[in-house]
Amino acid sequence: MKIAIYGQYYQNSTEPIIKDIFVFFNRNNVELVIEADFLEMLYDKEIIQRDYKTFSSHTELDRSFDILLSIGGDGTILRAATLVRNSGVPILGINAGRLGFLATVQKENIASFLQIVLDKQYTLSKRTLLSLSCTPTNEALQDINFAMNEITVSRKDTTSMITIDTYLNGEFLNSYWADGLIISTPTGSTGYSLSCGGPILTPDVKSLVITPIAPHNLNARPLVIPDDTDIELRVSGREENYLVSLDSRITSVGNDSILTIRKTAFKINMVEIPEATFLKTLRSKLLWGEDKRN
Repeated sequence: MKIAIYGQYYQNSTEPIIKDIFVFFNRNNVELVIEADFLEMLYDKEIIQRDYKTFSSHTELDRSFDILLSIGGDGTILRAATLVRNSGVPILGINAGRLGFLATVQKENIASFLQIVLDKQYTLSKRTLLSLSCTPTNEALQDINFAMNEITVSRKDTTSMITIDTYLNGEFLNSYWADGLIISTPTGSTGYSLSCGGPILTPDVKSLVITPIAPHNLNARPLVIPDDTDIELRVSGREENYLVSLDSRITSVGNDSILTIRKTAFKINMVEIPEATFLKTLRSKLLWGEDKRN
């Protein structure tokens, strides 16, 4: 088995997790290839000493890899997705953060979870992504123009609302007067959209969610639409620019720009272990079924 490892270091909490992972895979003669910056950080922290092969670009990840292991939180997985892209390499998230719906494997009993991976007793959950194109062309949106969680437009350098004229398949939907607008995938429905009142979608639903951020028109509610819908946004406001974010990547866009959002031609494969399914994670993270009245 050949596994790529990407991660981030959190003081105190991550070090034991990383050591357990490397000990397990080395004991089982798994070929490990480490993201170059992450490996350098592990050397600096003296967490590991031996030499490993490295990768530093998405062009180096191909189908010779069985899995990319992401060590961190959901944000780390979103960054890992920019490395995997359309290669088809599955991502498994080890949760070294806090509240996470993507990094489902907890630090407790890591060895037992990794044994399941080694035995290939897992399934793949295919996750829809969104692509963004901008007219006129914005160079910051050229290389990595896709998002796994959401694409968001929001105000910049002002406390005033912006107006987001929204079209679905060429037909006018609404002018949102708000702090911003979130276009979310099912994966992202448990993220920013959820905190703004949007619904939770299971990962296999073929839908997207449009969620306004603090709308002034109070009857503007989150809307679920088919995932093959072409979405066009035209933003105006008192300032000349507004912000566009693709997951954690953010750039400034001019008011004269037209944004087109649509589903990408490829999906990201997320490793799902029977003991850590989406529904089990949902119940655990949101405390569903637990009586907290006392």
